[in-house]
Amino acid sequence: MKPTLLILAAGMASRYGSLKQIQQFGPSGETIVDYSIFDAIRAGFGKIVFIIRKDFEKEFKEIFEPKLKGRAATDYVYQEMGAFVNGYSVPADRTKPWGTAHAVLCAKDAIKEPFAVINADDFYGRDAFEKAAAFLNNKCKPDVYSVIGYELGKTISEHGSVSRGVCAANSEGNLAAINERTKIYKDGSQIVYEDGDGEKHPLSPDTPVSMNFWGFHPSVFDLSEKEFSTFLRKSGDNPKSEFFIPIVVDHFISSKQGVVNVIPTSSQWFGVTYKEDAPGVQASLNELVAKGEYPDNLWK
Repeated sequence: MKPTLLILAAGMASRYGSLKQIQQFGPSGETIVDYSIFDAIRAGFGKIVFIIRKDFEKEFKEIFEPKLKGRAATDYVYQEMGAFVNGYSVPADRTKPWGTAHAVLCAKDAIKEPFAVINADDFYGRDAFEKAAAFLNNKCKPDVYSVIGYELGKTISEHGSVSRGVCAANSEGNLAAINERTKIYKDGSQIVYEDGDGEKHPLSPDTPVSMNFWGFHPSVFDLSEKEFSTFLRKSGDNPKSEFFIPIVVDHFISSKQGVVNVIPTSSQWFGVTYKEDAPGVQASLNELVAKGEYPDNLWK
C-alpha cells in the first residue's frame, strides 16, 4: 500500500484571509503546497489528505480536485474544537485550535497506512519526499517513526529571526530530544539563538532541525489520543496552550515505546516567514524550474 501525505492546512485561512488569496509563486500560478504535492506523488505517495476548516471545504475541493484527479486519491478532514475531547468541556474563551498534534489526531479515521505530515506553507524539496517515501515503505513500524532533519543554514530567513526545533540525535541516528529555539538569526558570519535572558549561543549551519516533516505509523493515533487527554487535564484551561507534535514524539521516546529516525536531507527549505521573503521564494522556484527540476506548469 502506498503511503499517504497529510497536509496541515487548517490554519491557512488565518494567515491568508481566505483560500483564494493563497499566494502564487510558481510560473503558472502554483502555490508552495502545489510543489509539495507534486514532489509527494512522484516519490510514490498514493493519497493526499488535507486537514482543513470545514467552512473552506468547497473552496479546497475547487482548487485541488481538478489538479489531482487521476494522479492521487484525496480526502478532507476537519480540525474542530470538540474533536477527541471525550467529554471535556471546552472553555468558552477558547478560540485557538488545539495545535498540530490534535490536527494529526483528527485524521485518525482517514488514514490506515504509514503516512507523512507536513505544513501547507513550507517548501520541503524533492530529496526530502523521496527519503520520506523510502522510510514509510521500508522501515516504518509501530515502534519506528521518523523526522526529516534539515540543515539549519538552509532554513534561515534573511529578514528576521525564526523558530526552529533543534534536533539532538544519539549515536544510532535516532532522535534524543527536540529543543525549541524561538529566536534564531544570522549575527554577522554566525548563526545564533537567543535565550530568554537575551544571551546569544552559536549554532553550526549543519545543525539538524525539524521543519515539521514527520513519518508516522498509524499507531501514532492511539498514542496521540491518550496524550491529548493528559494535555487537556493539565493545560486545557489555558486559552493559549497548544498540543504540538513534539509533545507526542517526546512521550513516545521517553516512555521507550519506540525510536524516531532522524533522516538528513540536502533539500533547501524555504517559506514565507516574513512578507519580505516572498520575492526570494518566487526567485528560488523560478531557478528550480530553469534547472529542469520542475516543469513550468506542474499540472498541465
